[in-house]
Amino acid sequence: MISSPARLLVNSLVPGALGAVAASLRQTWGPLSALGTHHTQQGSRHMSAGATDDVNSFVREAMELLEIQPDLQEVVLNPDKKLSVQLRVPMDSGEVQIFMAHRVQHNNSRGPFKGGFKYHPEASREDVESLASLNTWKTAVMDVPFGGAKGGVMVDPSALSARELEKLTRKLVQGMKEVLGPWTDIPAPDIGTDERVMAWVFDEFSKHKGFSPAVVTGKPLHLHGSHGRDTATGRGVLYAAREFLKASLYTNVRDTSFVIQGFGKVGGWAARFLHEAGGRIIAVADSKGATYNEKGLNIPRLTSHMAQGGTLTDYQGGGPMLTGPNFLTMPCDVLIPAALGGVINAKVAERLQCKAVIEAANAPTTMEGDLVLRERGIPVLPDIYANGGGVVVSFFEWVQNLQNFQWDDEEVSRKLDRHMTDAYH
Repeated sequence: MISSPARLLVNSLVPGALGAVAASLRQTWGPLSALGTHHTQQGSRHMSAGATDDVNSFVREAMELLEIQPDLQEVVLNPDKKLSVQLRVPMDSGEVQIFMAHRVQHNNSRGPFKGGFKYHPEASREDVESLASLNTWKTAVMDVPFGGAKGGVMVDPSALSARELEKLTRKLVQGMKEVLGPWTDIPAPDIGTDERVMAWVFDEFSKHKGFSPAVVTGKPLHLHGSHGRDTATGRGVLYAAREFLKASLYTNVRDTSFVIQGFGKVGGWAARFLHEAGGRIIAVADSKGATYNEKGLNIPRLTSHMAQGGTLTDYQGGGPMLTGPNFLTMPCDVLIPAALGGVINAKVAERLQCKAVIEAANAPTTMEGDLVLRERGIPVLPDIYANGGGVVVSFFEWVQNLQNFQWDDEEVSRKLDRHMTDAYH
């Protein structure tokens, strides 16, 4: 059974996460599914310096189990490079506003840096640094030849016009073009960014460096994107849940009830794929509310309702609920936090009424919450595996761009399934 992030890191650290850095420490470890102890993006609450401490705590625990010397520990914990730039953007009003942008390149021992760009008012350098570290371990666990990075711009994208957003993105590329590149550092969408923003990144970078579709992933399909990229993280959650349930709870998706916090890019697609596989989704929540049906929500009807401008609370196929910490404590087989970081703290962990947690969000469980879950014997599938489907299909897109060839949706899904299954076992 996959256990804590530390245990998962033990399995990824030595076989390849650090590459040349830890080559002298390579050993043979058993499969992730055999590890025995317990573990242990869209919202107003985001990762901070405390989240960096949590990530480093898990990494330190793994390295202590491996008896890695202190000087190498510092190499692993500290990022290779941090870049901050000021973006001076002409606004539609005629004034010029300045936005701070950050890019943290954590480790590239296994390949080019890889990580998204997020647009959010709280996208501080500390926030970005913690997420860059997570990406180092995520790419290693998923066995894709990338290192870890993350970028962010401190801005509320909803407050900008489309023209202002494009100007901001092009200024971002101009300020960071020397550290980006198909073989250097490859961005992707994240909170507050989408395929349109990635298309602007591709276009602006190509103006300065020549035609370079592989410089960024998550692009529109007609602009050298990949089939399955927009659904990849949610589909990966399904594959992860399938393997986890078989190995840890000795059951299957069809016989399992799920509560999902988050109904956006990750949670929405995860709910749809789990529903299609026969899972019973009894409750979902977003930042505005939640809906509940003990017999199981009809996810396609709910998705259609939302697409027509409806909300979770006015959906007729379920009962309205309040969102927040109390939502997480609903009785269910599997809780899937798929939106916010740091939502399962010690206080919430003490009240959980689930049999297991699958972390579809980045770092939804704090170190203190993790310790409580270990004591209670509630296994957690860590984020560095559970939401790894996105980076896997980003790798597929990068490969297709380098080959100037596009795979069909069936091939992408099949390859993703194999990657998720192999990574677990």
